[in-house]
Amino acid sequence: MNIIAWIILGLIAGAIAKAIYPGRQGGGIVATMVLGLIGAVIGGFLATLLETGRLQLTAATLSIPGLIIAVIGAIIAIFLWGLITGGSTSY
Repeated sequence: MNIIAWIILGLIAGAIAKAIYPGRQGGGIVATMVLGLIGAVIGGFLATLLETGRLQLTAATLSIPGLIIAVIGAIIAIFLWGLITGGSTSY
């Protein structure tokens, strides 16, 4: 996938994940894009693991199923970041 598609996927997936996940997450457009890209990698890894049973590092593609996988991965990334930094989500 080319870099433009990665940027678009990262922005969309990161924004959707931030909207879905409860609490307030800081960061601007770059943080949202990075969150979405990390989510695409996490989601692609988990989808490949569940689909084939192999540990293989892949990423989601710019498609509707790929976007859903990237959003799920981005939500997992937000959760893990909160655990690592000790941040609490406030409603």
